[in-house]
Amino acid sequence: MDVRSLRYALTLAEELHFGRAARAHFIAAQAFGRRIQELERELGTRLFDRTSRRVSLTEAGERFLPRARRVLAQLDALMEAAEGDPAEPVLRIGVLGYGLADRWPVARSVLARCRPDLDLTYVELDWANQYDAVRSGEVDVAIVHDVGGHDDLFVETVMDTGRYAVVPADSDLADADRLTGTDAWERPWVAPVGQPGLADWTGGRTARNRVEVRSPTHIPIAVATTGCLGLHGEPAARFFPHPGVRYLPLEDGPRATVAIACRKRDRRGTVAAFRNAVHASTAVDRLARDGAVRR
Repeated sequence: MDVRSLRYALTLAEELHFGRAARAHFIAAQAFGRRIQELERELGTRLFDRTSRRVSLTEAGERFLPRARRVLAQLDALMEAAEGDPAEPVLRIGVLGYGLADRWPVARSVLARCRPDLDLTYVELDWANQYDAVRSGEVDVAIVHDVGGHDDLFVETVMDTGRYAVVPADSDLADADRLTGTDAWERPWVAPVGQPGLADWTGGRTARNRVEVRSPTHIPIAVATTGCLGLHGEPAARFFPHPGVRYLPLEDGPRATVAIACRKRDRRGTVAAFRNAVHASTAVDRLARDGAVRR
């Protein structure tokens, strides 16, 4: 049984409103509703009665959810106890898309010097779970696309990059040096989905036929498949090359922000070591860029 779905059900029991409960977890109402339905199918019974005007607990919900609340409290207590135990030198790193991009080698090198005992585990993230994976403890720390909606987490920016349009290779735009809003915004666009803040990052532009992607990794594939335009951070041109697309600088709009996310109460040395290594890689990158400018 999915622990995250249990948390969703408890929030819905408190709010008795799908929209408010979904917003409390920073996900779309439709995705929230699907998770509740999946939980009910697993249990073989309805926990909630829904009408067009109200949501209420069923008798099964009245019996089940207090027990779920106690179980989750026990799990949280176990997690807190485990966080103080340094015996397991494993760090689970959640990564969205290209993550730290060119900075990974320096970050790994610094981390290996300060914590040679530490084993790193990679967990692939998408926009829908990039914050929840940290909240639930599925990962110890994550490299995310900062689009807001994470006041309960500790999130710090480590990199921001220019925005690039991902253009089909056979498009009339493909030979341009760069694009502006007037060049491209009236075209159909691929829609990143999974976090409310993505709409602000994309300027609300979506494909007319609702071509949706849930991970930055899939944007060039979606563009090559549909002929729609996509939006990405500058490193994608190097990390996600595709023969069917071209990456062009896009002059207007907010930059792509990469950040470290961890739980606010997390004081483990392994997490602190990873954060320090990432900041060291940022400093090295800045030094290299300053040197290139001076040359």
